[in-house]
Amino acid sequence: MSAVLKIENLSKTFLLHQQAGARIPVLKDLNAEVKAGEVVAVTGPSGRGKSSLLKLVYGTYRASGGSISVLSGVTWTDVVTAPPRDVIDLRRNVIGYVTQFLRVIPRVPAEMVVAEPMIDRGIAAEQALARARMLLERLNIPERLWHLSPMTFSGGEQQRVNIARGFAAHFPILLLDEPTASLDTENRNRVLELVAEARGHGSAILAVFHDEQERRRACSRSITLD
Repeated sequence: MSAVLKIENLSKTFLLHQQAGARIPVLKDLNAEVKAGEVVAVTGPSGRGKSSLLKLVYGTYRASGGSISVLSGVTWTDVVTAPPRDVIDLRRNVIGYVTQFLRVIPRVPAEMVVAEPMIDRGIAAEQALARARMLLERLNIPERLWHLSPMTFSGGEQQRVNIARGFAAHFPILLLDEPTASLDTENRNRVLELVAEARGHGSAILAVFHDEQERRRACSRSITLD
């Protein structure tokens, strides 16, 4: 398999305007690539920039230097320099992202939260909802909750809705930021099964796992931020 994500000389420094312009370097001259069909763990001490790296790839943070090249079809796009409309298009069709926290519009039912990425791709609503319900059931979200807003759910239930949404549509590149955090053993295993299935479908996955056993089970190799 060939690389679909290339990171070259990537640097990120945070400028703290309210702290006398203090500069906090997080990443410097990072080089890495992720191929289709592999799961690469991002490892390193707490606060070293693991989550920041995922946000840089997703375009939430703007890099201070370097490039993040993403393959879309036969075209490479540099997330660092791409205009916002191109980054939004990448998020819709190429880069999926499971964050640590669920952010949703109030009053939107959980099943629609999960189905939305598929509907945005042009998949028929009924087909998208059918897959959404399958994922919610697989992640042990009771059917009685599917028509309710996840804003009323417990933290663990919200995280599972978030995971279902992230895996609902096929993304060539998938970013996972501690997807198993705060979950019980059964649901952790369900998430790891979804990771393995996405890998089998050819997704290139960049993931943060704090549990070493889960990291060994899910990932083929690591990038260490030391």
